[in-house]
Amino acid sequence: MNGDRNVMFWNEDKDKQPGFVIPDDVVDIAYRIGCPTIPLDHAHTLSTAIRAALPWLDDEEFSGIHLIHGAASGNGWFRPEDVENELLHLSKRTRMRLRVPKRRLEEAQALSGQTLDVDGHPLEVGRSETCMLSSLPTLFSRYVITREDLDEAEFLQQAAEQMLEIDIPCRKMLGGITHTMSFPEGPVFTRSLMVADLEPEQSVRLQQHGLGEGRMIGCGLFMPHKGIDAVKKPQSK
Repeated sequence: MNGDRNVMFWNEDKDKQPGFVIPDDVVDIAYRIGCPTIPLDHAHTLSTAIRAALPWLDDEEFSGIHLIHGAASGNGWFRPEDVENELLHLSKRTRMRLRVPKRRLEEAQALSGQTLDVDGHPLEVGRSETCMLSSLPTLFSRYVITREDLDEAEFLQQAAEQMLEIDIPCRKMLGGITHTMSFPEGPVFTRSLMVADLEPEQSVRLQQHGLGEGRMIGCGLFMPHKGIDAVKKPQSK
């Protein structure tokens, strides 16, 4: 991680939970897309385009817009060279995802067939499929909004306090790279975050609620991850 020292929360004490059934009241909808390239820093333009097409998103507490990532963007633990000017090259396997309440699913599916303008890059929205949230114990968010003056230990403390607000005690967390998003109102400073050793119900709750602000610009949204050990392994060349 660019030579930076990683700071972790690590607590092995936990109680086991009985069998858990994943609720389907909040789901992800994944769209096929036709778009060769988009700007790497596309949070503002993608959010603006999707919210114009689906204006009800802003009124739904658990809705969110995932940012788009190509294969070259890796697993979110390595910083791109030129954030402002770099383009993401997308493959046919790339998907665009929204997190929505299940009762809004049919309305979200209406996005299929539309073409969005992402900073001059036409993005054709194709067929969609519905994905349940995960009960896996390790989750990862590429972007959690924080303050630029917070170091990694302070960021983790902030995240732990925010998790307690939704009744999730912190056991294991790992902070990642920082990232600055550009918006007309000014920059938004973020850091990636992995949360591990969650109980199934806690995992789903964190995905539903997210962490902090900015769900409409891809921030605070969590996805399942293969675990902290995978982050520590060196990348193959």
